[in-house]
Amino acid sequence: MAQKPKKLLDQVRDAVRLKHYAYRTEQSYVDWVRRYILFQNKTHPKDMGENEVQEFLTYLASERKVSASTQNQALSALIFLYRNVLHEELDLPTRLITAKRSTHLPTVLTPTEVRNVLQYVEDTTGLIARLLYGSGMRLQECLRLRVKDIDFGNHRIIVRSAKGANDRSTLLPETLIEPLQFQLKTTQLIHQKDLKEGYTHFQALLRDPLARSWL
Repeated sequence: MAQKPKKLLDQVRDAVRLKHYAYRTEQSYVDWVRRYILFQNKTHPKDMGENEVQEFLTYLASERKVSASTQNQALSALIFLYRNVLHEELDLPTRLITAKRSTHLPTVLTPTEVRNVLQYVEDTTGLIARLLYGSGMRLQECLRLRVKDIDFGNHRIIVRSAKGANDRSTLLPETLIEPLQFQLKTTQLIHQKDLKEGYTHFQALLRDPLARSWL
């Protein structure tokens, strides 16, 4: 019996994973492909091409008023779809209607303001927030950290499969060494307790994902 072909969005997921892109990239690409199809009245992308893509991008810029980075993200997703899933190259005009780039400067908190905010974030969540601020990691990068990624001796953190599927290193703040070591000991005790109670590691994660999975 012949196997049914996968749905298009599942094919997009498979193609993204084959390229070892980040999970957030996978989510973003799948979402943009879905929006593109819905915008074009559920027409299959293989029956569309440059004109429809340009129409969708123009709609995002002119009517939805999305930022330039958001429009570029949508364009990247659709180029990926046609190139890696449908195996077609888009011949888009060099001068698309592009979204306006923001001229507003971001609001940046002072170190004192950051400390005032972080003092109200406690326990594991507070440690994660401090690590994000002190190391410059993205949220998913921090949540994927493992014991082997932390080099206490050199005050360094190895970020695995970061943006672009590359590893990189970042700073481990001195003030977070002791709290991280305490977190590691606490997590180890929780794991040992779960094993004594007959739980597998996977079952323990289902009971309390944050407390039992971070580090």
